[in-house]
Amino acid sequence: MPRMLDVSEDVRAEIGDEEADRLLAGENSPGSYDCTSCRTPGDSEQERTSTVLFVGEETAVLAFAHASCIPSQVVQVAEDQLQGAVRSITGSEAGVQAPAGGEQAVLGVTSGLVLIEGNLHPALVVEPTAPIARPGTTGPDQFLQLLVEQGFGAVRDLSRVPAVLPGWSVLLAMGQLHAVLQPGAHSGGQVAWWQAHQPLQVTEGWRAEANKSNMVLVFAAPVRTIGQQPREDLLRDALDRAAAGGRLVAAAMPLAGT
Repeated sequence: MPRMLDVSEDVRAEIGDEEADRLLAGENSPGSYDCTSCRTPGDSEQERTSTVLFVGEETAVLAFAHASCIPSQVVQVAEDQLQGAVRSITGSEAGVQAPAGGEQAVLGVTSGLVLIEGNLHPALVVEPTAPIARPGTTGPDQFLQLLVEQGFGAVRDLSRVPAVLPGWSVLLAMGQLHAVLQPGAHSGGQVAWWQAHQPLQVTEGWRAEANKSNMVLVFAAPVRTIGQQPREDLLRDALDRAAAGGRLVAAAMPLAGT
C-alpha cells in the first residue's frame, strides 16, 4: 500500500526524483515511526506523514513526522552539528551555538503575555542553560552579542514593542509551539533556530492574542537571568530587571500557523 507521505519540493530537490518516488511508493519508508516533532508513534499507512531532511556539508539524515506537527522541509545544519540537530528534534532541546565551557547548553523557552503600550502581547522568553560562546571557542558568554549580530535589538526597558526581525517566524501548529525559524544560509527558505523536543502548550489567551496580532515577541537573556517564573507578573518583573541591567534582547516575529 502506498504510504501517505508528503515530500516537499525542497526535499525532492535534495534527494532526487527517483528516491522521492520510491518513498511515495512505500519502498524505502517505514510503516510506523516515531514523530521527529512530538516523539509519539506515527503510521504512514494510516495518517499524513511529513518527510524531514537534515542536511550537512557531507551528510543527510531523513526523518519522519506527523504532517499535523510539522510540514515536510529541509533543515540545513553544519556537518559537525548534524547529529546534535537530529537529537534536538528526536530527544532533547536545541543547543544552537557552542557552550562556553564543557557543559552542553540547551535553550529553555517559556511563553507568557507581556503588557506593552497598554496592549497584551504574546511573548516567548529564551534562556540557555549554560553560557554560549562563539562556535569553536571557549571564551566568555556571547549569547546576546550573537543574537544582536543576527538582528535582535537591545532592550533597555519594556516601554516599546521591539522591531520585526525579517526572515524569522514562530511556528505554531494545532495550538502548540513547535519552533522558532530563521532564514536559511543557502536554501533561501527557513531553518529551525530552536525546535521543541515535544510541542509546547500555550494558554488559550496567548494563542488568541497571537492569532489576533499575527506577531510574537521573542525575548532572550543569558543563563541565570530570568529563570522559571510561575506567574506572568513575576516573569514581567524578571524581564524588567534584565532590561535595566542590559541583559535582554528582543525581536518581533510573524506567527506561522495557528
